[in-house]
Amino acid sequence: MTTGIPASIQKLINHVNEFFPHDQKLQRMFEKCFINTYETTLKRQKDGKTFVITGDIPAMWLRDSAAQVRPYLLAAEEDEEIAGLLEGVVRQQFDFILHDPYANAFNETDNNKGHQLDKTDMTPRIWERKYEIDSLCYPIQLAYLLWKSTGRTSHLDETFRQVIQTIIQVWRTEQDHETRSAYRFERSDCRQSDTLIRDGKGGRVVPTGMTWSAFRPSDDACTYGYLIPANMFAVVVLGYAAEICGEVLHDASLKEECHSLRQEIQDGIEQYAKLDHPIYGEMYVYETDGEGRVNLMDDANVPSLLASPYLGYVPFEDSTYLNTRSFLLSRDNPYYYEGKYASGIGSPHTPDHYIWHIALAIQGMTTSNEEEKKQILAAFLHTDGGTGYMHEGFNADAPEEFTRDWFAWANSMFSEFVLSLTGKTVKGSPLHHQVEKSLQ
Repeated sequence: MTTGIPASIQKLINHVNEFFPHDQKLQRMFEKCFINTYETTLKRQKDGKTFVITGDIPAMWLRDSAAQVRPYLLAAEEDEEIAGLLEGVVRQQFDFILHDPYANAFNETDNNKGHQLDKTDMTPRIWERKYEIDSLCYPIQLAYLLWKSTGRTSHLDETFRQVIQTIIQVWRTEQDHETRSAYRFERSDCRQSDTLIRDGKGGRVVPTGMTWSAFRPSDDACTYGYLIPANMFAVVVLGYAAEICGEVLHDASLKEECHSLRQEIQDGIEQYAKLDHPIYGEMYVYETDGEGRVNLMDDANVPSLLASPYLGYVPFEDSTYLNTRSFLLSRDNPYYYEGKYASGIGSPHTPDHYIWHIALAIQGMTTSNEEEKKQILAAFLHTDGGTGYMHEGFNADAPEEFTRDWFAWANSMFSEFVLSLTGKTVKGSPLHHQVEKSLQ
């Protein structure tokens, strides 16, 4: 038993230990990874908000912070203190979005840290201003799941209304990036993936109904501006927002705005983001410009195409998704790697032949094949590099070679995967609905 850990978190650790009574390495790894975010990255602020660092970088990413704390929603079901801590995360995220909805990462104070020399509209509070659709999706998702897990609605207040209005305005603006958007981003003396072409405007796109993104959840620049997994995520969270507007805020007008934009983006995905592959059949592309140019790949970071049922865009058994999945988990995906210790998806963000633990967790949580789940669990146990923790990417042939010693998002994703193996899933999530359905 770990000292200083809330009883609700310890209860989940004990549950995993009881489910895997003879696997001491798994028990040790789960405990270390599960408490990592709680012990090392959360900082309560005087105003009740919760600042969350990503690990080895002292800034708060809107995406990472939501994913890091997500498994603690299981503890929040019965622990008011944990629920309050998570509400603090949501409120901090809302505060940042209202400060600048185009920024992806923020400082704890107005301390001018981070990438202050970038050519974009920086402020002392912003660590980095790479515009990514998912940065606006994750806080809505966390707010919704906190409601579903605990019944709390105190965070679904007037500030939430302002956040949704702000996000809708941004996503509508970026439906026509070429003529309506003032967003620009350039970084000097960096690799090409860290800046945007055309004087910071990015590659040319035409309107499709989808909303434009400058960067991927890897913080790498998009090749083509319509990033399909991020648009899929936007469709899902606009549905969440509409439900909240109807049931909690009783705002019929804003609910309709959410529904309307949601439908436009979804129609754009279904019209522009599918192709008939000669081997795999109908499948989704990773990116498109709306003029026929597409990028066939997937990236380990979530949202990803692999994660689309985990996020809730398609059913787990959807035929187009399964075709896409077959492509993604093959050598036809340029970032799928096979090695001595694991096979899985990596990223152009990390070295060649490096697989990501986040992608392995998503693969495990989006398959109904029990043998595949066992293989992925075994891969986790053999690729911690002797540290007991998960990492960003690891060499598939030499797991002791990895990027990022301290990467809390990966630890949380591993924890969520292990908990799902024991039947523990976050209430309100697509994975929870899937597990519930399988038990009927």
